[in-house]
Amino acid sequence: MFDFEFLKRSAAGNAASGSAAAPGSAPDGLLQGTQGDAANGYLGCALLLDAQMRVQGYRMSWRVPGGQVDPVESTRAMLSCLARHLNPEEEGWRLGNRPVHVDIDADALFLPELQELPPENVVLRMSLDEVLDPDIRTMVAFMREQGFGLLLSGGDKLPSAIAADPELLMLATHLDVDDGDEALIDALRASAPAGQLLRPLVATRMLGWEHFDRCTAMQVEVFVDEHHPGPQVKVESDELHPDAMQLVQLMQMLQRNEKIAVIETALKRDAALTYRLLRHINSPAIGAGVEITSMRHAVAMLGYSPLFRWLSVLLATTSGVSSPFMMKRAIMRGRFVELMGRGMLAAGEADNLFVVGMFSLMDQLLGMPMREVLAHVQLTDAVQQAILSRQGVYAPFLELVEASVADEGQLAKRAEALFASADQVNAAHLQALAWAREISQAGNA
Repeated sequence: MFDFEFLKRSAAGNAASGSAAAPGSAPDGLLQGTQGDAANGYLGCALLLDAQMRVQGYRMSWRVPGGQVDPVESTRAMLSCLARHLNPEEEGWRLGNRPVHVDIDADALFLPELQELPPENVVLRMSLDEVLDPDIRTMVAFMREQGFGLLLSGGDKLPSAIAADPELLMLATHLDVDDGDEALIDALRASAPAGQLLRPLVATRMLGWEHFDRCTAMQVEVFVDEHHPGPQVKVESDELHPDAMQLVQLMQMLQRNEKIAVIETALKRDAALTYRLLRHINSPAIGAGVEITSMRHAVAMLGYSPLFRWLSVLLATTSGVSSPFMMKRAIMRGRFVELMGRGMLAAGEADNLFVVGMFSLMDQLLGMPMREVLAHVQLTDAVQQAILSRQGVYAPFLELVEASVADEGQLAKRAEALFASADQVNAAHLQALAWAREISQAGNA
């Protein structure tokens, strides 16, 4: 049986010293060794979506370009990164009530970095074979007592294991149904003892959006990887949604440097739009520092370029046709690109970087070709150049963010070209994730 006191001692020691446990403090030397190349890995993130494509959680992975790395050390590096950037001491958990799911094995249960994360916001994905081991099961039960969730993965063996051992349902908080196989789902539901509710089912592999629809029809939530394009948006014409068109007209006024009074008059024609924009600007995610009570005040305090930026956010969240998933993805990408350029370009370029990132997905949001989108919104030549041809001063930052969801090999090259470390990229990625949640919450997106 495992010594639970080890975890308590390690966690307390780390809190006091701010460092990892000393070599040899774990049973059987499980934590011995150094991180090596594992610390230079890059985060991957899949979004857990419900039937309405609302984000319910995040599945984190750790990718190390080239070479073989000890899986325990990779897990250690990932957990440490998550703790630093999602659970800073001065702020607490930055994803609200949304948990992160992490794949973990028995050896990694001893990592003191796990204790640096809030248990109620972490779900551990483990295999059935490991959990059935008596010693490991005892350890998992202890982790569950602390508040950690458990996503139990076992494929076709899972229904029979639950039928033979109903206590597994008390241990698990979620059940992994892989790609949402209907026979597996039916067998799991039949395996639950009478009167006992089956745990929420999660598909950890998505094969496409038709597959997503089949899963959610069976009341299964689905992890959608970042590399998947957005679901197809059906539009009846090449005209923008009326609410979106009004935002575009305001954006065009800002591009033409119309007088503040003219912009204020246009905004006053729609009280709901004015309210929503003020709510965005006054939200903690934007943090203007001064409460803004009128549009004249907003323009005077923020300036035309930042106001154009927030209208872009509203355009993403009021397209009339897109899903909450794509809205969040576009806002997150805009922030990610902006953060990667911070400190490398002039401070005044931040809003342009944000627009480059967000508008790079606007065709998927609005359901029309990119050139038609840009025909409605006259962006600067430099911004259009980055979006249409991946050229110009903004292009390297957009290409880096795009590589972060597609190819870790290219990501390392893009980061190296910008003299950005893996930790800088990961920090920007997680800060963008948290910021997108805050913005969406402020705008009810």
